[in-house]
Amino acid sequence: MKTSTLDVGGLFSILGARGIEKQLQGIAGVGRVTVNPVSGLTTVAYDTARIRLSAIQAAIEACGFHCAGEALPRHACYDQATTSATLRARGRHKAHRSSAPLAHGRARLVDSHAAAHAGAKAHARIAAVEEEAPAKTALDDEHARHKVNTPVSAKTPGDAKAAAEPKPPGGKDEHAGHKAHEGAKTDAMAQEMGHGAGHDLQAMVRDMRNRFWIALAFSLPVFLFEPMGLDFMKVPPPFGLRLDLVLFVLASGAILYPVWPFLVAAYRSIRAGVANMAVLVVLSVGTGYLFSVGSTFFYGGEQFYEAAVILLDFILLGHWLEMRARAGASQAIRALMDLAPPKASVLRDGKEIEVPTSEVVAGDTVVIRPGNKIPVDGTVLEGSSLVDQSMLTGESMPVDKTVGDTVIGATINKSGTFQYRATKVGADTALAQIVKLVQEAQNSKAPSQLLADRAAQWLVWAAIGVGLLTFGVWFWMIGQPLLFAISLMITVFVIACPDALGLATPMAIMVGTGLGATNGILFKNASALEDATKLNVIIFDKTGTLTMGQPEVVDLVTAPGATENQLLSAAAAVDAGSDHPLAQAILRRAAKVKTPKVTGFKNIEGKGAQAHIGAKTALLGNMRLMSEHKIDLGDLAAKSEALQGAGRTVVHLAVGGKLVGLIAIADAIRPTAVEAIKVLRARGVEVAMLTGDNQGTADRIAKSLGIDMVFADVLPGDKASKVKELQAQGKKVGMVGDGVNDAPALTQADVGFAIGAGTDVAMESADIVLMKSDPFDVVGAIELSRATLRKMHQNLWWAVGYNVIAFPLAAGVLYPFLLGPSIAAIAMSGSTAIVAINALMLKRTKLDGIRRQGAAPPPAAASPLSPAARPALAAA
Repeated sequence: MKTSTLDVGGLFSILGARGIEKQLQGIAGVGRVTVNPVSGLTTVAYDTARIRLSAIQAAIEACGFHCAGEALPRHACYDQATTSATLRARGRHKAHRSSAPLAHGRARLVDSHAAAHAGAKAHARIAAVEEEAPAKTALDDEHARHKVNTPVSAKTPGDAKAAAEPKPPGGKDEHAGHKAHEGAKTDAMAQEMGHGAGHDLQAMVRDMRNRFWIALAFSLPVFLFEPMGLDFMKVPPPFGLRLDLVLFVLASGAILYPVWPFLVAAYRSIRAGVANMAVLVVLSVGTGYLFSVGSTFFYGGEQFYEAAVILLDFILLGHWLEMRARAGASQAIRALMDLAPPKASVLRDGKEIEVPTSEVVAGDTVVIRPGNKIPVDGTVLEGSSLVDQSMLTGESMPVDKTVGDTVIGATINKSGTFQYRATKVGADTALAQIVKLVQEAQNSKAPSQLLADRAAQWLVWAAIGVGLLTFGVWFWMIGQPLLFAISLMITVFVIACPDALGLATPMAIMVGTGLGATNGILFKNASALEDATKLNVIIFDKTGTLTMGQPEVVDLVTAPGATENQLLSAAAAVDAGSDHPLAQAILRRAAKVKTPKVTGFKNIEGKGAQAHIGAKTALLGNMRLMSEHKIDLGDLAAKSEALQGAGRTVVHLAVGGKLVGLIAIADAIRPTAVEAIKVLRARGVEVAMLTGDNQGTADRIAKSLGIDMVFADVLPGDKASKVKELQAQGKKVGMVGDGVNDAPALTQADVGFAIGAGTDVAMESADIVLMKSDPFDVVGAIELSRATLRKMHQNLWWAVGYNVIAFPLAAGVLYPFLLGPSIAAIAMSGSTAIVAINALMLKRTKLDGIRRQGAAPPPAAASPLSPAARPALAAA
């Protein structure tokens, strides 16, 4: 099953998402479907052997929604006018590079006027191209669109099913693209609904704002002519015109155009067999308006114009504010999608040229200068620099990059100039994978949301039933006037708020996962976010998670009269050029120390090395080497044995027959490990360490970290069984790992945390990925999960409590205390706004391990442990 995320436009009502899910799940070959009612992004799992992506898009279009194609980052977008030609050019480019230098640049395949014309008037046949070559292709120069427009021609469910039939190889796919007039017809229909082709949530916000102001402009004179009992404000109609006709004209202007999106949304939902908020709006406003029209032209009596228009004003205002909140919730994912630069400088035929980022191919040499954004992932070929990776990993300090190091697309080069080979481009880059991961997490549903969705659906029908019952009781049983009974019925229709119930969970999840992504914490699904709040035991695999995963110098011990600089200088001089892991650890520690030249280097197998520094002989190695050359260790002999007993590898240095000092090397503890464990225990979470080390070594390391529960001598294949042991005791277990052998344990755990620097297998098996490889991010993930769940529960309790109280009040149970339709509209809109704003407040919540949006990255000194303290800690 393949998973794709589509950008669906025109999702006006929260419960409209349920209609799309219901329709798509009825198509053969489509598996799991989740629609995010906040952003409109739709995640679909489908069998590529039975159905194409274009057929799924056809089904969405057939439901009356606009499908803008796959939601991808900037650098993975298609140039609609040049997709096919660029794919052919790329194929020629790859073939030509293997035999001869690339021809000058890459010629533009269509002139700019033709490209602009094609982009504006017709959709490219990308669905067919996707079948032939799934690789992502050219991005238009201006990067005006961030989505792959893959329109389809099917307009009915029957057409969608026809489009799903696999085409024979080489056969022409008649559903691959639009004809010009069909595309124009679809766009016109969408535009008529107020949310035209390509309109995103921000455009819908502007549209709702405009409709509100138009309705308000017509409503004010209606209120002046018929001020709802406030006769001192009443103004007579001009020129002696009939009041009811004037009110009809003004009310028509205030209602017919502004209410149109609700009417279309109600029609869509009824067609899909799902009732939503729009149905209640149309019933309430439509009842008041049509009753008044009938009174004006047919049966006479009182009108309801002023109540209907004011009711719609408040509804429009509430939906405007709600959409603004929904747009704010998707801010994090939009920021991620816009990170990559639009252009890249590459070397072609020995010349440096600038091309769109999407035209960079694997194997290209990319040139980066200070201040440039890195366009795609790759490996440094020459040069070095400091690279700011905070926008993807949340790491505040720039990372040093030299030859052979990996660079990530969308990160910023801070200082030097370097060249690198592109290795991952388009949808394969780290940025594209992160965006996909966050989209799928935001589109997934927590267990509590499934219940809330069903409750919201039934709430609509309950509102309709209670409204009709209210009318019947007050009009036929109690004998109140018709206008009074209709007023109460409309009040019941309006006051019900299924949108608040539908928004309660997805808004909180969207804000929470977005906030996690900006801090380098990637939740794969909503269930992981909810399950993380229940964890009471966290197991850390020692190597690579609590420790750095490579040898580092953790302690220096100098002989009397010697200094650390002398020790490091001589040791680095002897080890210069060696690729032994211990030698590399010494060279990294001595990177800023000036080293003398050595001669006569000799490797002594199993013992160390020997060289000459000037006229003196330098010996660097283990205690056996020192013993063979009769080097007196003096008082440092006991220190050497103590360090070795603590699990350190001790390298001895002697120059001119005298001991200079000891260098202790070990797998260094990560700087934030101790603080992370301390905070977890303070939160009531037990911490365990799992390692293959012997019990004595494991206990010493665990003691230095503050861990009481230790699993030592654990074989790689037995890690999952340790997780099962704790689960058998009724504990909810989280597992933190980084290697291939951690994958079974990550899968077995209730929540698996993968360190970002780990293997792809580990990250695939985990539920949460920690991009910074920082154990303190486990604290951040749990804190964020708990805060998000609190927001979900607060929203759900508010939404349920509001509706429980609202129905009896609206139905007149407390008569003579009554609510009018306008008050009901304010209450309904306010309820939805409160849910949305409460979820957005998560961005402002102070949480351990989470940097609030808009806040500056913490300085390096703010790290839980200062650099000076780290060697001492590791040596403990």
